[in-house]
Amino acid sequence: MDDQRALLKHFLAALAYRTQKALRGASPEFAAFRAAPQVRSPHELIHHMDSVLGYARTFFIGGSYRPPVLPDFSAAVAHFHETLTDLAQHLERGTEFRGITAEVLLQGPFSDAMTHAGQLAMLRRLAGHPVPPENFIFAAISSANLGPDQPLPVRPDHDWPERPSR
Repeated sequence: MDDQRALLKHFLAALAYRTQKALRGASPEFAAFRAAPQVRSPHELIHHMDSVLGYARTFFIGGSYRPPVLPDFSAAVAHFHETLTDLAQHLERGTEFRGITAEVLLQGPFSDAMTHAGQLAMLRRLAGHPVPPENFIFAAISSANLGPDQPLPVRPDHDWPERPSR
């Protein structure tokens, strides 16, 4: 795997890590939390992130992609990680890019999905259960781990002003 593809795969691993960080410890009700009438719920965001990554995969395999609508949030999250893993495998195997470059893949669908991971974290804050901060420089992100079982923070921030009272 060349350096560009390795970096893209690592970006996908960071996406998996940050998505799970935003979801870790969330209450079951969080899946349906809606900050405002026209704002996507976390469940809808995960479905959209799956759609964005599936679209990115079409630049390797052709065709089109529509993720299944899964009524169970945990199943939707698992499916998102399956799509992410399959996309990463195309990078690893060296599947040819079709009508796109690595740079455009990063600036388009990959960055779009990462933006939505940040939205999940913001929704946690709006729902009254903020995600604890950490120094991501030291995060144990591995391109071999794209699934939902992500490690805990290596260097969490112990002092943060918006920490919920205990």
